[in-house]
Amino acid sequence: MPLLYNKRAILAKTETTYGTDPTPTGANNAILVRNLEIQPIDAEQVNRDLVRPYFGASDILIANVRSRITFEVEMAGAGAAGTVPKYGPILKACGMSETVTASTKVTYAPVSESFNSCTIYVNIDGVTHKVIGCRGTVSLSMAVGQIPVYQFELMGIYQSPVDVAFSSIGTSYSGFQSPLVFNNTNSTGFQFHSYAAELQSLELQVGMDMVYRELVGNTKEVLLTNRNTTGTAQFDAVLMATKDYFTAATTSATGNCTVTHGTTAGNRVKVTVPRANITTINYVEANSITQCTVPFVALPSNNGTGDDEFSIEVF
Repeated sequence: MPLLYNKRAILAKTETTYGTDPTPTGANNAILVRNLEIQPIDAEQVNRDLVRPYFGASDILIANVRSRITFEVEMAGAGAAGTVPKYGPILKACGMSETVTASTKVTYAPVSESFNSCTIYVNIDGVTHKVIGCRGTVSLSMAVGQIPVYQFELMGIYQSPVDVAFSSIGTSYSGFQSPLVFNNTNSTGFQFHSYAAELQSLELQVGMDMVYRELVGNTKEVLLTNRNTTGTAQFDAVLMATKDYFTAATTSATGNCTVTHGTTAGNRVKVTVPRANITTINYVEANSITQCTVPFVALPSNNGTGDDEFSIEVF
């Protein structure tokens, strides 16, 4: 029997010890995703390139075998304020801390050390790929008329696939909330450099650098080695007397960028960039309306500790 591509599931659980499988279960650790793709074997190819008195290919050896997984998760709450969302382990594996304020919110913020990792299971109609030691990066995409999503890219240590009956996983998606479309009703509080512009779309790329290392005498590991958080906002252009973004762009001034998506407690997400540094400004046309696309870099504060370029609050 062929394996059906529409019968897939993904589980994810935070590792207590890096690279040690914490055994995620379908009942507790299933992640509701879309656009799921897995590259089970992502490796360098080493050609033997042999010299022989006849034509023909040489053997290909593979090195530094790892796995790569990409998928999207709808940007929504956890069902109750102060409850960790089911996708929390994946955000933590993308170089973030997780701070729970009881009955109020869960906050994710960047870190520069003591990185978390997670184990991910991907089951394709009975074949399970277990990927341990996963770390990666994430982008946030919000556009009017669309469902806002987290776009994840993770890398982990390859494990040989095993047969696991799809029916035995017991997948449960309880805790995942119904998403809301990004629009004037469901999305509020947008500000860019302290001006409430009329927003068309906002993207934020956390920009973690991933490096896979497999040295002799060392353990296999995916390292997070740097972070360069950038974004792009697109909103209606206004007169200079109303808001002058061009001066901010040419003087390296910084300002906030923030928006809240969701209307009820337990299903809201707030994204905040305290110091958005505009890099350029371009005009675009949208339904015969002049809009600005404004790329920016999210800068850490100069307080000596950093790790505050952005925050994601689920509440």
